[in-house]
Amino acid sequence: MNMDPSFFQPRLTALRPSAPWHRFHLDLPLLSGLALLAVLAMVVLYSASGQNLDVLLRQAVRLLLAAGVMILVAQINPRYFQSYSPVLYLVGVLLLAGVLAMGKISMGAQRWLDLGIVRFQPSEFTKLSTPMMIAWYLAQDSPPRLRQLVFAGILILIPTLLIAKQPDLGTAVLVASAGIAVMFLGEIPWSYLLGLIAVGGGLLPLAWHFMHGYQRDRVLTFLNPEADPLGRGYHIIQSKIAIGSGGLYGKGWLHGTQVHLEFLPESSTDFIFAVLAEEFGLLGCLGLLAIYLFILGRSLYIVVQAQDRYSRFLGGALTLTFFVYVFVNIGMVVGILPVVGVPLPLVSYGGTSMVTLLAGFGVLMSIQTHRRRLAS
Repeated sequence: MNMDPSFFQPRLTALRPSAPWHRFHLDLPLLSGLALLAVLAMVVLYSASGQNLDVLLRQAVRLLLAAGVMILVAQINPRYFQSYSPVLYLVGVLLLAGVLAMGKISMGAQRWLDLGIVRFQPSEFTKLSTPMMIAWYLAQDSPPRLRQLVFAGILILIPTLLIAKQPDLGTAVLVASAGIAVMFLGEIPWSYLLGLIAVGGGLLPLAWHFMHGYQRDRVLTFLNPEADPLGRGYHIIQSKIAIGSGGLYGKGWLHGTQVHLEFLPESSTDFIFAVLAEEFGLLGCLGLLAIYLFILGRSLYIVVQAQDRYSRFLGGALTLTFFVYVFVNIGMVVGILPVVGVPLPLVSYGGTSMVTLLAGFGVLMSIQTHRRRLAS
């Protein structure tokens, strides 16, 4: 009796020992890009912090914690994300409401929720729960109808307004961008998309009316930073000086005068890109952008290969949100966007946004590695 050898191929393939990163549901190209970015971030942060080893150690601990969260999230099958998306969204909204009711005030903003055991920013959680909810809702029908888009817009608006009320304009922009990205990927007709843009433009005067005074000052300073060079315009002017003085090759690592003579404020957080530009020049900036482009390219590849609409919508939204992070931070540092307090992703000092970002990449790895298992 002759049998086709290919009959046994699936079983033989399943018995082959998989690579370690496959066992842990990690995507090696994406993981490599993130690791390279983390190494460069540590190098720049050491200089930006004034060669402070304590700052570097704290950031390394946060990075390891965030990497652990990423690995943990990568183990979860995307089907569970889809099943629990409404629950996660509701939890996020309730936590944001709790911040307004009993949140802790830090640096003039009410953004933190203290549960006794842990103190965290619920707005970071909604960067994931909001696109999950919109992806879950719009994945039901293709293409979505007008009333579905209106309801999706309301779902986006609720957490966005709660975050803007804290006030935290930068995070509100990121959450709104994540939700809108899902709508953009949801195969909506161009007429609806143009209508959405028109409505958004019409609401700008209303948004200006409800903005806080310091937020209006940021917009006015963006338009003319030289109007108050020693006050509101100081940050952006010093940032431009640092970037311009770096030239093609930069002044060399640890030799940036703007940061080490303390002319550049927030050098290790929001304006760390200016430190990189001054010390490593245009070539260093292009190197950083190349790493970001590689990460974005790999993420988009995972989105294209996703096997269901929910995974495509969610993965695409997380990828576009990462792009918005990069674009907004670099844009505000070079002076083409207002300063909104968005960190340079995985480079700026701080742990909260790092955990959220790597958790998002964990979702992308889950989409990719579980897809491979289903396809084998």
